[in-house]
Amino acid sequence: MGLAIQRLFRGDRVIWTVLLLLSLLSLLIVYSSTGALAYRVASGNTFYYLVRQMFFLGAGFALILFMVNVVPVKIYSMAANSLVYFSIALLVLTLSLKIAGIIDGSGRTLDLGFVSFQPAEVAKISLILLSAKILAKKRKTRNDDKKTFKRIIFFTLIICGLIFMVDFSTSALLFSTIMTMMFIGRIPFKYLLLVVASGAALIAMIYFFTDRYPEQSPEKFHTIKGRIDRFIYGDPNSGNLVTQADYSKLAIYKGGILGKGPGSSEVSNYIAAAYSDYIFAIIVEEYGLLFGAGVLFLYLIFFFRGALIVRKSTRTFPAFLVTGLTLILIFQAMINIGVSSGLLPVTGQPLPWVSLGGTSLLFTSIAFGCILSVSHQNQVNRKIQKQPIQVNAPDEDYEMEK
Repeated sequence: MGLAIQRLFRGDRVIWTVLLLLSLLSLLIVYSSTGALAYRVASGNTFYYLVRQMFFLGAGFALILFMVNVVPVKIYSMAANSLVYFSIALLVLTLSLKIAGIIDGSGRTLDLGFVSFQPAEVAKISLILLSAKILAKKRKTRNDDKKTFKRIIFFTLIICGLIFMVDFSTSALLFSTIMTMMFIGRIPFKYLLLVVASGAALIAMIYFFTDRYPEQSPEKFHTIKGRIDRFIYGDPNSGNLVTQADYSKLAIYKGGILGKGPGSSEVSNYIAAAYSDYIFAIIVEEYGLLFGAGVLFLYLIFFFRGALIVRKSTRTFPAFLVTGLTLILIFQAMINIGVSSGLLPVTGQPLPWVSLGGTSLLFTSIAFGCILSVSHQNQVNRKIQKQPIQVNAPDEDYEMEK
């Protein structure tokens, strides 16, 4: 039985352990932080969101197992181009429906009736896949750096620009990840510096244009400017203790070193996003700063295990793929923790694999599935190399161009 489980849970066992620990934490804290939400939405059924989270975590594990045991790593490279074009189409469709007034809210979610999801989640994975493929081809064929940079930045600007119209934080998160991937891929620093300077100039233009022409500025510009102002000058409502950021800091303060105990959170009743964007603050309130540091340590373990997988990869595409996916998950976790503790401007990023999730958790599962698939492939390659008789075969790379 134990051997069968080992054969099923292939790949880096430390990452599997981290996922299991984060899953247990997720169930505990989601049940605790969704009490007020359950009374508002689920007729007071406090077990509703616990069961829902259990279902999606189980589905996430099943998806990871399927990817690790069934899907070859080279499939991800083959699908990269198609996925990017598909994600662009989804982003354009969602933005068009938002402009036409067909969908309400922020315009981040595309509701197909039987399922709803955020197209940005598809775009994040697909752009990382394509960037890894292009960078791998550059390392293999010694292509011109400028040509490689132009191709990656072309798709990055399109996808991040479309996401930017409805979700600035996700756009910035994905943009930062791709830029870091190109830096690791040894794209000349002068190209990257030019893009970063242009991005900073764009944010500055938005900030000052909104201040100078408030009536002509899009709503999204006002949101960006407001978040910058609140981070620099403080929230004008802070004196009344009515902002989510203030409640988050209060939760961390009340938690202290050892916390108030499981299920003892009071602040979660006043934070609308206690189960997602501010879930780390609730963790600290109930379990204390030491436990919160332990959660941070789990993500750092995942980061170092991802780096180890990259180091052991014998091919370039899987190495860049794991680099990009590990970075975006770690960046997202650090943003959530930073916002909860007041170190970063308020923005909406859930804590990976812990916050209450639906389809977004499944997309996170795809990222972990890709990472563990590469880890398993590394293990297979090492076993082949240890065999006494080596079979000479042509070196086939994963990168395939249409």
